[in-house]
Amino acid sequence: MATDIKDTVHAVEAAAVMELLPARPRVLALGEPTHGEDTLLDLRNELFRQLVEQQGYRAIAIESDCMMGLVVDDYVTSGTGTLDEVMEHGFSHGWGTSAANRELVRWMRAYNDGRPASERLRFAGFDGPLEITGAASPRQALTALHGYLATRVDADLLPCTAETLDRLLGTDDRWTNPAVMMDPAQSVGQSAEAKELRLLADDLVALLDAQTPHLITATSRDDWDRARLHGRTATGLLRYHYWMADTSPARMTRMVSLRDQMMADNLLAVAARGPALIHAHNAHLQREKSTMRMWDQPLLEWWSAGAIVSAHLGEEYAFLATALGTIRHQGVDTPPSDTLEGLLYALPEDRYVIDAPRLATALGDTPPAPRVSPWFGYSSLDPAHLADSDGIVFVKDVSQS
Repeated sequence: MATDIKDTVHAVEAAAVMELLPARPRVLALGEPTHGEDTLLDLRNELFRQLVEQQGYRAIAIESDCMMGLVVDDYVTSGTGTLDEVMEHGFSHGWGTSAANRELVRWMRAYNDGRPASERLRFAGFDGPLEITGAASPRQALTALHGYLATRVDADLLPCTAETLDRLLGTDDRWTNPAVMMDPAQSVGQSAEAKELRLLADDLVALLDAQTPHLITATSRDDWDRARLHGRTATGLLRYHYWMADTSPARMTRMVSLRDQMMADNLLAVAARGPALIHAHNAHLQREKSTMRMWDQPLLEWWSAGAIVSAHLGEEYAFLATALGTIRHQGVDTPPSDTLEGLLYALPEDRYVIDAPRLATALGDTPPAPRVSPWFGYSSLDPAHLADSDGIVFVKDVSQS
């Protein structure tokens, strides 16, 4: 069996990855089993460089706030702002402190310098402005969408004024109240004002779509794309807040599903521009259902962003899951030899990509035992779902960032 596994091993390089796939995918999704490790982000950066230089990829999207990501995109495409400002204001979840993320932004800006717009690399965050435990006010997205339309279409076509939106939105802390996660009654998501805002947001998005021929001519496709992002974000946040106020047993399932739906919509918009590398947690990119248990809740099950995008794009979506041997600074030591990670750890290479369907075949009908991680921050691979990935990137040892 070891020989069969060894035959599927390749270097983590763009050319080797493409050999695993029937054709160059429009979306190449690279998962990670834990967050915050620059070893994995450095690997991502090198793979992206190769995809750009050898395979014609022109975009990268990461698991970060889609609205904040516009700050990064402005910088890498046109030099707006400074690198320090971009790292502070262009990333959510604390990702702006990562040296590897800083190097990615620096390299993209240097690559784009002096190139025509059609050849420039683009950056996107594809997460919504939210976490499982809370969500942003819809103000920024909703007012940006209204402002874009107000200066470009007949005022009689607008469903409301900016003053009406401001009145209905109220103060932003009404929307961001952290107590809502444990007490849905404190949410404003099902208030009369929020319900009216959902209708107005829907009308604004419909107007944006109806005026597309005029708007693309009057401004630019990039401006129109950005307005669509604002529309998706506004409607997504209002929907999310609505379900945060729910008290039914389906509340948490609705919320985690909505987050991945927002991610999927953003990824499909990125894919419409051309081939892109996507980087996020394995759980957001896998084709099988995602699961999670929170507090005393029943097991949550939902379709990930990757599963949704894969259903839309078919073979134009490819997924590489990443697995690790050790993260010793987090207490994750050498994996047991009877687990999938243990089998992969026994191979001599420090990092490699492996043909997942071939590996599943080599392991036969009795896959190895799942690895039980001693640290909650590392999600081990489920051997039963190997064939649902196009490849497995394995990194033997992750050093402290």
